[in-house]
Amino acid sequence: LNASLAMTTHLTWLTMRKENVIIIHMIKSACGDPKAKPSYLVDKNLESAVKFIVRKFPAVETRNNNQQLAQLQKEKSEILKNLALYYFTFVDVMEFKFVVPEIFVFLHFSCQTVNFDLTKNYLDLVVTYTTLMIILSRIEERKAIIGLYNYAHEMTHGASDREYPRLGQMIVDYENPLKKMMEEFVPHGKSLSDALISLQMVYPRRNLSADQWRNAQLLSLISAPSTMLNPAQSDTMPCEYLSLDTMEKWIVFGFILCHAVLNSDAAALSLWKLALQSSTCLCLFRDEVFHIHKAAEDLYNKRINDIRECKEQALSHAGSMHRERRKFLRSALKELATVLADQPGLLGPKALFVFMALSFARDEIIWLLRHADNIQKKSTDDFIDKHIAELIFYMEELRAHVRKYGPVMQRYYVQYLSGFDAVVLNELVQNLSVCPEDESIIMSSFVNTMTSLSVKQVKTTSDLITACLSVPHLQAYTSVSKASLGIADHKELGKMMNTIIFHTKMVDSLVEMLVETSDLSIFCFYSRAFEKMFQQCLELPSQSRHSICFPLLCTHFMSCTHELCPEERHHIGDRSLSLCNMFLDEMAKQARNLITDICTEQCTLSDQLLPKHCAKTISQAVNKKSKKATGKKGEPEREKPGVESMRKNRLLVTNLDKLHTALSELCFSINYVPNLVVWEHTFTPREYLTSHLEIRFTKSIVGMTMYNQATQEIAKPSELLTSVRAYMTVLQSIENYVTIDITRVFNNVLLQQTQHLDSHGEPTITSLYTNWYLETLLRQVSNGHIAYFPAMKAFVNLPTENELTFNAEEYSDISEMRSLSELLGPYGMKFLSESLMWHISSQVAELKKLVVENMDVLTQMRTSFDKPDHMAALFKKLTSVDSVLKRMTIIGVILSFRSLAQEALRDVLSCHIPFLVSSVEDFKDHIPRETDMKVAMNVYELSSAAGLPCEIDPALVVALSSQKKNISPEEEYKIACLLMVFVAVSLPTLCLLPCTGHCNNIHCLAKAINQIAAALFTIHKGSIEDRLKEFLALASSSLLKIGQETDKMTTRNRESVYLLLDMIVQESPFLTMDLLESCFPYVLLRNAYHAVYKQSISANA
Repeated sequence: LNASLAMTTHLTWLTMRKENVIIIHMIKSACGDPKAKPSYLVDKNLESAVKFIVRKFPAVETRNNNQQLAQLQKEKSEILKNLALYYFTFVDVMEFKFVVPEIFVFLHFSCQTVNFDLTKNYLDLVVTYTTLMIILSRIEERKAIIGLYNYAHEMTHGASDREYPRLGQMIVDYENPLKKMMEEFVPHGKSLSDALISLQMVYPRRNLSADQWRNAQLLSLISAPSTMLNPAQSDTMPCEYLSLDTMEKWIVFGFILCHAVLNSDAAALSLWKLALQSSTCLCLFRDEVFHIHKAAEDLYNKRINDIRECKEQALSHAGSMHRERRKFLRSALKELATVLADQPGLLGPKALFVFMALSFARDEIIWLLRHADNIQKKSTDDFIDKHIAELIFYMEELRAHVRKYGPVMQRYYVQYLSGFDAVVLNELVQNLSVCPEDESIIMSSFVNTMTSLSVKQVKTTSDLITACLSVPHLQAYTSVSKASLGIADHKELGKMMNTIIFHTKMVDSLVEMLVETSDLSIFCFYSRAFEKMFQQCLELPSQSRHSICFPLLCTHFMSCTHELCPEERHHIGDRSLSLCNMFLDEMAKQARNLITDICTEQCTLSDQLLPKHCAKTISQAVNKKSKKATGKKGEPEREKPGVESMRKNRLLVTNLDKLHTALSELCFSINYVPNLVVWEHTFTPREYLTSHLEIRFTKSIVGMTMYNQATQEIAKPSELLTSVRAYMTVLQSIENYVTIDITRVFNNVLLQQTQHLDSHGEPTITSLYTNWYLETLLRQVSNGHIAYFPAMKAFVNLPTENELTFNAEEYSDISEMRSLSELLGPYGMKFLSESLMWHISSQVAELKKLVVENMDVLTQMRTSFDKPDHMAALFKKLTSVDSVLKRMTIIGVILSFRSLAQEALRDVLSCHIPFLVSSVEDFKDHIPRETDMKVAMNVYELSSAAGLPCEIDPALVVALSSQKKNISPEEEYKIACLLMVFVAVSLPTLCLLPCTGHCNNIHCLAKAINQIAAALFTIHKGSIEDRLKEFLALASSSLLKIGQETDKMTTRNRESVYLLLDMIVQESPFLTMDLLESCFPYVLLRNAYHAVYKQSISANA
């Protein structure tokens, strides 16, 4: 018993020595990469020395060849240090190589499917050993590495490394590893052939065609509804989900090593031929492949015809056979996943079906991946599967079911083991004719352990694991040739033990079972093919719903690492992260592009509903009534909006239908999992889509402004608002497909558009429209091409020689300004106001300079307004009078535009937040007059942000107070007072202008005078009312003097200027009509209104 236990333990340990293969594969990969290859192998100075060592390997005489090896003397310490890992890895392989044959000497037992674990470990060890030696022989630099290290060792320590002679001989012996191993395995041929022939009932059953699977209704739960709840049973439970790829490696490598049996056993020959007909290459390790037929032709000259026949069969039929299998598995796994999603309780009795389905699908995927990368056939159609994503997706769905409902399966099988398996095993033991004491003790312990199991022990099943581990030991003990209780004579007992092992795995090792049957970490080493499959999946709309399987596959990659090989853990982890990130990013980009296309279509449809497009329709209707000829003959009639929704039949599919279908498919994939964990990093697919939508929405909004810096063209705010609303409607509909917060997208994007620059430093619609209104519209107003019409509340183009490229009214009327307020919001309108105020501030700064130039004259005029003759003399001394009026007019125009913007903002906010606006308005209206100015300004700032008009403009106060002040406050105050004097005494010169009123925008002076005065004297803490009274006295005095003039040129527009004085008082919250009446007779105003009215009638006539 002790010998059997030692044998199985040693066999299991050797089988698990995967790290040897991993490290050897890493060395091969490193030596194949010029960047990763040891520097001594690529150094031109050492090239001759390395070639000499390789040529003389393994017997390199260092003492007699100093000239050839002189270059290595300087590098010997570095060579020892850097090549130690490589050298001792080769030493480990050598030790493994010498241990394995010793184990095979003791493994003379009866190999059958009834002692599955023992047989599987034995065959796995054979394949691992073979794989290791083949990969070792493929490292071209192995002699150079070993020889260099030994030379450096000898030069440093005075003698060769003690392992070098054996290692060097092994390298020489295994130049052709398969031939050497064929000789080694001659003594073990019987055990190996028995193990291989035991596959004759398993491998042919697994290697059936898709039609045979279909006829047998393989993997179908609903084919026999009456047996749906019956547990899935088999005499060879572990063999049902055994990898076909694994079995083919056993058969191919096994019969290479014991080829003599092919001549004497027909079953062996049949297995061998079937394996050779199924594939052209096998996976040695990861992306290393073994070309079966080429190797077989080199080794078996006697069976060259059979090999070529099998090769031809594989090349002509294997591809189509595996293609049909994948096609069948797609539908079978879809059915299985759908049924289990609806009835997860079936995972208990039908767990075997799940792991069979996973294993079958994994084999077909790996076969395709391996052969597509090593095509030996001209036609490649059979090796391109655009539907492979669907198969992988259903695999992932089954894996998810197992992980989610694992506790259901565990409870089911705990009860199964205690209530059925324990009873059957006990009966089998009781019915044994001979049962030695050792076996009886083991089996009784096993039965007692299972009987005592309960559902409460599901979370703590250490006893069950221990019991499970004793079964392979029992198999080994009963499999040796001299066993008292031979398992070959008690097959029912062996089958039952295999079944119990499977059931215990369903309790203890569900995660390990998923890795064993469905691990696809091999994709990590086929990155190019992996990415190509993903691109094909996205290109096919019907497959895009399965694209999430590619990021999910990245979660598999870390399962191919080994704890004893930490070097590659970071490399594989980084690759899994980069691929997962790339896949999710591409999926989000594809979804974003589809959404953008839908938005474009919807924006086009919304554009058709704009008022500007109805003119032609109205014109046609009017002409039709009057029976006038319309347009050119044969001109196609314009389709009315909504025609696109009328369909003749259901088969008619529009481009919009196709886009929505493709989007819904792709969004299903993005929404499939809330997050996935790859190498301790969490990825959230929906966040990728959200971030891409934010970026695209931002670019689209700015793009829809259609701003052209060269021609200064820009979209009307109302049209942009319509397009943005259409865009937002589409984005809101995305919530029907994906669980994302689209409101967050709107908030992030639209709030950024209310700022000067977005988070990426790019211009926003706020900056574009602000620049356009300032630099284009208002500049043309200053040039005299556009006038402000208060009655229309809009700026209107004036008839000029050079027509403007835009109609000012279409950009400045109340509807357009409301649209602008909707788009820019309070923040954007505040930025617009601040930009306007900056321009006003610069004009005021220039006005102050003009005041300083005329300070002495203005000081005298301030106190001489009741001396007409003296005033007239002083007025002639003033300079730049026209400039003062022009700059004040510009200020008035800007303030008029701002009042339009503020009114529009108030209207918009009153619709969105009426209660808040009414509260702010009430707060402003009831602020006491004696309130401290700082407090009052805070209230005004709040009111201004809501679009409410204020007595003192806070934005203007801030702009003017921020000007550089190089003089004392008293001097500043004096300049402000004199500025009002300058404007007041300059008003009469307006009569000399060729036209007055709206045409030259002098009516805007009223707003400019009131707002500038209020702001300046708020800053300097003066009395606004007193200063405006002073202004009114000076202005009325100057205008009354015009009434005494007799020159028609001087007085031709006198009445219009009189009306301006009335407008100043009406605009001002600080002046009253009584005050005006006291210094300017109202009869003059009445006569002025009458005269201007008559003048306008005659002008119109």
